Amino acid sequence: MIITNSIYFALSAIALIVSGIYLVKSLSSIARYLGISEFSAAFIIMAFATSIPELFVGISSALSGNSALSLGNIIGANIIDLTLITGIIILGAKQIKFKSRRLGNDTYFMLIAILFLILLYSLGNQLSRIDGVLLIGLFSFHVYRVFKKRKKYKKAATIRNHKPKRFWALIIFLLSLIGLFISSTFAVKYATNLAIDLNLPNIMIGLFLLALATTLPELIFGISATHMRHKEMAIGDQIGTIVANTLLVLGIVAIISPIQAEFSQFIISSIFMFVSAFILVTFIKTGKKLEKSEGISLILIYVLFIVIELFLK
Repeated sequence: MIITNSIYFALSAIALIVSGIYLVKSLSSIARYLGISEFSAAFIIMAFATSIPELFVGISSALSGNSALSLGNIIGANIIDLTLITGIIILGAKQIKFKSRRLGNDTYFMLIAILFLILLYSLGNQLSRIDGVLLIGLFSFHVYRVFKKRKKYKKAATIRNHKPKRFWALIIFLLSLIGLFISSTFAVKYATNLAIDLNLPNIMIGLFLLALATTLPELIFGISATHMRHKEMAIGDQIGTIVANTLLVLGIVAIISPIQAEFSQFIISSIFMFVSAFILVTFIKTGKKLEKSEGISLILIYVLFIVIELFLK
């Protein structure tokens, strides 16, 4: 069984990598067709796409009357994206420099989104349906603002006339996205089987293996983007995913079923999420670049989160 699961896991990983490469290529083309920067394309399009698994989990948990599960899933996934995944992407890229002028506004908005979530939950000790509408409203406003102030390329008008190329770029994007999610699902399945075969404790599977596996789309996309010299796109996806998870996904879940959870658990994890986001923004704004030392620091922050979780439990 170990050999079989290892082979299937390896094949799933290869499919993930291939899907990630074509996803980056197609998204770069779509960004040019829309006349927006690669950062904005990743921030809006890819970030929403990589939030789909969390959205499905959230809707399912809300319909089953366990919407608090979605809250924990979102906060946990956001922390992993902000620290471990971003850290790995930085180490793989060695250095990420930023040229987009909109970077500052988008990163600051991520902090605003997290603070807005904390404020709404703290006021009513829950996320009500009205809170859900407010969260989605803030997300919609920001998407509108990003597209309204999009930066047009000089060749945008020429490229837009090539409808066949635009059509195939969209088809490749959709197929790559489907391939990414299918392969990541199988990667989770066989990685879990491997953990069981190797007699790893459940806590290890939950905190490390499955937590990383559920963020594989962001990880593979980020690594593929940096290796193909679209480094801003990788960070744009990370920041956009945090915003989409926090505002859009939780907003939809709250509208379906108000979210209630133990306040002490929420406030501790959400504050840690905000601190992680603040540290990442500080790294980005310092010299407008991310280096290896900062990537290592982010990974160590995730390790600290695991230690805190183990201590509390």
